[in-house]
Amino acid sequence: MTDERLKDPLALGLGSLASGVAFGGACLTVAQIVASILRGDLEPNVYRQTAPDPLLAGLIAAVGVGGAVGWYRSADLDNIWQRGVIAVLAAVGAILIGFLAAPLDRFFGLLGLIVWLLLNVAFGILATRWAVRGKGEEGSGTGAA
Repeated sequence: MTDERLKDPLALGLGSLASGVAFGGACLTVAQIVASILRGDLEPNVYRQTAPDPLLAGLIAAVGVGGAVGWYRSADLDNIWQRGVIAVLAAVGAILIGFLAAPLDRFFGLLGLIVWLLLNVAFGILATRWAVRGKGEEGSGTGAA
């Protein structure tokens, strides 16, 4: 008797969306960490010459990574429109999650941003595992028989 798991499109789609949001948000948070470090160490005019706009680079990376991860993780969905919607929502969600890190810089400083980054990465890993379980392949479960 084989324990072959069935494909769960809902788990696959939501896991793909959440992993794209989390990893894209982590990219924007890294850019905010870099900007915070540069702002603290450099004078304002030197800061603009050293790093023209790390936040714009982080925003572009967040959109790209969020959309790409959402698209890649949802590859096993049968409907390409669903994959496209997941990719777009993951890119937009990554921007929103990255923007949520801005108040953390003001209230908690660099340590708050680092904690937010680690939470994003941890959530992205958990969401990726959820999406992989939704694929329904044998051996992709949690190990419980």
